[in-house]
Amino acid sequence: MNKKMTYPKVYIILLNYNNWADTIECLESVLRNDYPNYQVVVVDNNSSNNSMEYLKAWAEGKLDVWVNPSNPLRSLSFPPVSKPIPYVSYTREEVENGKNFDLEEKLKSDIPQGVTTKYPIVFIQSGNNLGFAGGNNIGIRYALTKDDFHSVILLNNDTVIKRDTISILVNAQLEFGEQAIYGGRIYYYSAPEKIWYDGGKFNEWMGRTVHLNMGKLKTEVKNSQDIKEVNFITFCYVLIPKFILEKIGLLDESYFMYVEDLDYSYKVWKSGYKLYHVVNSEVWHKVSASSGKKEVSEFSAYWIMRNRVRFIISRLPYVKKASAIFFLIMTRPVRFLFFYINEAKYIINAQIRGLIDGFRK
Repeated sequence: MNKKMTYPKVYIILLNYNNWADTIECLESVLRNDYPNYQVVVVDNNSSNNSMEYLKAWAEGKLDVWVNPSNPLRSLSFPPVSKPIPYVSYTREEVENGKNFDLEEKLKSDIPQGVTTKYPIVFIQSGNNLGFAGGNNIGIRYALTKDDFHSVILLNNDTVIKRDTISILVNAQLEFGEQAIYGGRIYYYSAPEKIWYDGGKFNEWMGRTVHLNMGKLKTEVKNSQDIKEVNFITFCYVLIPKFILEKIGLLDESYFMYVEDLDYSYKVWKSGYKLYHVVNSEVWHKVSASSGKKEVSEFSAYWIMRNRVRFIISRLPYVKKASAIFFLIMTRPVRFLFFYINEAKYIINAQIRGLIDGFRK
């Protein structure tokens, strides 16, 4: 990295819900990244398994990190960074009222060597399960209240990153400007060379998003550009400049889970701003760790369908709305037959309920 550059402050926001072990592994990778001006915010969405206590114990050095020795990604999170790591803990109400932020400044001198942030970790307890949008909005509101940053990065807690992942993304933002949002390439954690997301494409006429190059190996993809325009970014990993937050607003909490990233991407796109995919900013994702072991669970099948219908109805122009609904209805018989043959009847039932609730709500 260029030592002569001025590095604007970035908040890296992680949302935890009952997955404290994944969050710890993610934090171990984040806290050794080479971007020199970032602060980590962890929002706990009112977990039922004492997640916050485990996270604090880890920060205090009382909880070891275990990473499977045969895991090819082990080096991204192991050996553990030095402990203890100073932290502050807030309730949602304290964040919204802007209380006690002066303690963070006092703790900056206690950062252990080898941890690359110069700020204490911020733990925030939501008090309720607010879903993906609501939980991340707490972290964003905290950043906006502090008003000492340039961008926020939303990063799924079931991911790990490389040392240069964040710096590559921020450098792209510094090059292409603040009137855009930015995402990177995401691989399957369980198959580290296989791509899960390589930029996204949204078709208004079908009301459907596609992850480009999904399922392809890294060696199978030839890139003509390191940074390219797209019209959909998954919020598994996204950089949002403060400029965009002030123009577009926060995430729509009515979605609860899924499609909130499409909704936000669409608003950015239709407002005349850009969406950039940064190929070399790489992340590895434990796909669907928050909703169950299956990539399509009953939970995700319901919420994706419910929110897809809701998005189509609330956002698309009339003609495209009609086209997208027609496409959705006409493709269900084939999709349902596929699920039935593959003994996934639970998906059929969940999608039917989601379809009905999407029109109803």
